[in-house]
Amino acid sequence: MDPLVEGAVDSTQTPLPLDQIKDFAEIFIRIKRNYVEPVSDEQLLDYAVEGMLNGLDPHSLYMKADRLEELNEGTTGRFGGLGMEVMMEDGFVKIVAPIDDTPAAEAGLRTGDLIIRINGKAISGSSLSDATEQMRGEPGTKVTLTILRETQADPFEVELERAVINVKTVRRVRMNDQIGYLRVSQFQTGTAESFRKELNRLRDKETFAGLILDLRNNPGGLLNSAVSIADIFITEGSIVSTKGRLPQNDQEFLASPNDMLEGKPLVVLINAGSASASEIVAGALQDHKRGLVLGMPSFGKGSVQTVMHVGEDVGIKLTTARYFTPSGRSIQAAGIVPDVMVAPREFKSPTAVMERLTENDLLGHLENKDAPSRNANSAELIEMLSNDYQLNEAFNLINALVLYQRPNPSPAQDPTATKGEKAG
Repeated sequence: MDPLVEGAVDSTQTPLPLDQIKDFAEIFIRIKRNYVEPVSDEQLLDYAVEGMLNGLDPHSLYMKADRLEELNEGTTGRFGGLGMEVMMEDGFVKIVAPIDDTPAAEAGLRTGDLIIRINGKAISGSSLSDATEQMRGEPGTKVTLTILRETQADPFEVELERAVINVKTVRRVRMNDQIGYLRVSQFQTGTAESFRKELNRLRDKETFAGLILDLRNNPGGLLNSAVSIADIFITEGSIVSTKGRLPQNDQEFLASPNDMLEGKPLVVLINAGSASASEIVAGALQDHKRGLVLGMPSFGKGSVQTVMHVGEDVGIKLTTARYFTPSGRSIQAAGIVPDVMVAPREFKSPTAVMERLTENDLLGHLENKDAPSRNANSAELIEMLSNDYQLNEAFNLINALVLYQRPNPSPAQDPTATKGEKAG
């Protein structure tokens, strides 16, 4: 999902290319007279505008009333469909990321999958708007997608049932007495407020000492929402800047002097499905050395789309600027490279996770022999870690950072010191 900005058309007038417009009019007339099937003026003009925008880049779009409505639904967190962010690539629809707890995610669709047919109909040559329209429909109805996956030799079919997508964009888990986990699936209206509330719930525990921020398969969303979440941890300087051809597209977003984590360790998880706004957050935290980024390189969508209403029910979404991280890096096509590269893989057995989890849990309980050896949610935690190698590595890393940051007690304060032992 793109970080969208409402925009106005630049008032600067450039001369119209009259010769090319005459050629266009001649082509229009010949198509209308000679095409094998009747075609309306409206259809031809729609195709022409779609072609102009599609030819620029994968993210610029022509939008009529229904598409404008879909765009609004996508940024508020409630819409009908399959639940995935997509883009056009080589004539096919490419999945940027499936959204958590939606039909697409539950069907096992992955970042990078190519959709080559919808209900048996090839989509090569279709516009992105046409493809997304075919995938949307009444909740409870079914659609069959033919998927081409890089790791499989042959295409395969997946049947999905459409649903009303209500996206809860922030999920919280207290992993143990010290470590919290916050998963952000998209940046939408209200995401930053929800994030603060969930972080405060984690901070309520006195032993809270570190946070894992999971941005994997987060396709992006609203720029302001991403900036607000990055600002929760960064206390000064730039969070992100945008640069375009026109002065109004040049912006810089600055941090406010407040860190809700109060300097506690932070590990950020990303992968190839982390795009756009999620790359802004990861890049800002990395440049400010406020958090360690772990996982795989991100998607590399570093462009800004501006929505321009051309008429009452018509608009365009046009790429107008590029994002730059605080250090001046362009995200476009390069993405964010993690500080710690960890590829996903499956565990051969959950036993090793159980053993490592027990050792890590000890970090939160050495100071109190009467404390329980496990948290109330330990079963959920074991399941999370045994099914997610990257999260397991992030959990190990954050525990190590917490241990490293913890001040060493002096001998006089050391509870393990024997009576009569002198300090010094």
